[in-house]
Amino acid sequence: MISLRTARLLLARIVCLAIALGALAGTSVSAHAQTLETVRDRGFLICAAIGPLAGFSQQDAEGRWTGFDIDICRAIAAATLGDPNLLEFRSLRGESRFAQLQTGDVDVIVRNAPWTLRRDTVYGASFVRPTFYDGQAFMVPQSLGIISAFELDDQTICLADSDEELSRLREFFFQNQANYDEVVYEDTADLLVAYRSGLCTVVSASGRELYAMRRELPDPAAHRILPERISKEALGPVVREGDDTWFNIVEWTVNALINAEEVGVSALNIDSLVSTRTAAVRRILGLEEDYGAPLGLSKDFMVNALRAVGNYGEIYERNFGPQTGAVLLRGQNSLWSNGGLLYAPPIR
Repeated sequence: MISLRTARLLLARIVCLAIALGALAGTSVSAHAQTLETVRDRGFLICAAIGPLAGFSQQDAEGRWTGFDIDICRAIAAATLGDPNLLEFRSLRGESRFAQLQTGDVDVIVRNAPWTLRRDTVYGASFVRPTFYDGQAFMVPQSLGIISAFELDDQTICLADSDEELSRLREFFFQNQANYDEVVYEDTADLLVAYRSGLCTVVSASGRELYAMRRELPDPAAHRILPERISKEALGPVVREGDDTWFNIVEWTVNALINAEEVGVSALNIDSLVSTRTAAVRRILGLEEDYGAPLGLSKDFMVNALRAVGNYGEIYERNFGPQTGAVLLRGQNSLWSNGGLLYAPPIR
């Protein structure tokens, strides 16, 4: 039998533990809702991407940002605030990409470095989901008549001085028993200069970098980005670690854009579908159940995002389609039902 004094001490410890656990739980809930509350209190979303890159994020003569990255930002702003224009976009340097996210200077980075285990676990950031699949690729003049990377032989190839890219290139040509000459440059920016000057017949870099280079050429249509990728790179939104609500908001905003393309909901037809009986469409339109409530958003958050930028296919077409003068085939970024990698869990 324990003494009265011992019982009192045990009771005091239990009370202290309960208070501590309650405080911890309160902190957890607060942290989970922190970014959404901050965005709403501020009145606008701060969205960022790594560096200007043609097709992804570029400024016009009046300083307005456009591109694939910007459209993803606008979708998130529309989903959370109901207005895609309540947005401030920032172009980040590579070396500061995680620090500004961790300090709260930005709410989300929509294009960061490719997703890797280290980047997802070491820097206090969480990769949400891929929005663009890419990898190391090749660009050639159409005049060569080459339509596949497996046809490359006896070519001079320009590429940046990167151990990973050099290693992948050498392995690719070794496996295919083909010959080539390397012309290595310190910076990716040098590749276009060398290619235009005829110092190489082929340039190798990530597909997105090649697309940006191609848009700068006098006649983009005279150059082809070959369809193969000799590495795998998944790029997409990154948020601060530990904010589950914000992570889910960004994730399901992007999932809505992909699901909408799959079931045929677009910015053009969204108003004409209010009487549809198709359950998958009705769920996206907020006509069945309230899928916004668990996220702290309005019932029509997906509709707001789609009205602002359209579905994923519309975003891709707007930024990489024929009207840009340098078509970038969807390839891996096609829907899974069309042979691509683009797949989103269903909304239900």
